[in-house]
Amino acid sequence: MIIKGIIFGIQRHSIHDGPGIRTTVFLKGCPLSCAWCHNPEGLSSNPQVVFRSDRCIVCKQCETYCPQGAIRWADDRFSRDSGKCTKCGICATYCPSGALESIGKLVSVREVLAEIEKDNLFFEESGGGVTFSGGEPLSQPDFLIATLNACKDRRFHVVIETSGYAPKRVFEELIGSVDLFLFDIKHVASARHKHYTGASCRLILTNLSWVASMSKVIVRLPIIPGVNDDNKSIGQIGTLLASIPDICGIDIIAFHRMASDKYKRLGLEYQYNNVAPPLGNASRI
Repeated sequence: MIIKGIIFGIQRHSIHDGPGIRTTVFLKGCPLSCAWCHNPEGLSSNPQVVFRSDRCIVCKQCETYCPQGAIRWADDRFSRDSGKCTKCGICATYCPSGALESIGKLVSVREVLAEIEKDNLFFEESGGGVTFSGGEPLSQPDFLIATLNACKDRRFHVVIETSGYAPKRVFEELIGSVDLFLFDIKHVASARHKHYTGASCRLILTNLSWVASMSKVIVRLPIIPGVNDDNKSIGQIGTLLASIPDICGIDIIAFHRMASDKYKRLGLEYQYNNVAPPLGNASRI
């Protein structure tokens, strides 16, 4: 059986997703709903098609080739019937200017591996490898585990960036094929975490403790204004992390608004447009 998964991008020459020069594979779908997410195109597990009016040349090819008749042009204005649109992406295929973009592609393990292998020379020279991110990569466990096993067969250094919100059995199945976890922590107060992400942090913290005892873990802590940047929240997070001696380090990530245009293209509300980013970008302790 050919195992397939949905990805929304492969980024080459990454230097912030683990050691060395890396190829980062972004898997679609996430069980959390963080309002500040910098990859909102990874939240939905389904393919999406977005329209970028600034790129449109009004050629109307999209209307001509849409098999569902979901796209209409009137007075040179684009419209799409969401009830008819199946997100097939055919309109994006025929769009010459890139105004229509298909986000989410069904791929096999072999197809992903073929893309990763193109960068093997960079891995060898820099001590890099492949990183799986998202969305939440563990939300597609069968595809992820099959791809991880194929990567380890080729001795690639493997990193997973995760929210930690997944059944423990998934971590148990994949942990032997992962060299490093970049483990996101947003808050350690369960009610506050649920309010801002849609889920309790209990499962996340339980998984963090277990994974850190079994593998190399660097915690990634995004500092979000009004969410976890107050003294009490920082103190609670620090106390919790100090109680897990196996953690290898902590990356402190400063909030930014660089994803605001993505929300607009996806037709989503971005709640942090008026929130000022702090000075500085990130640090490691």
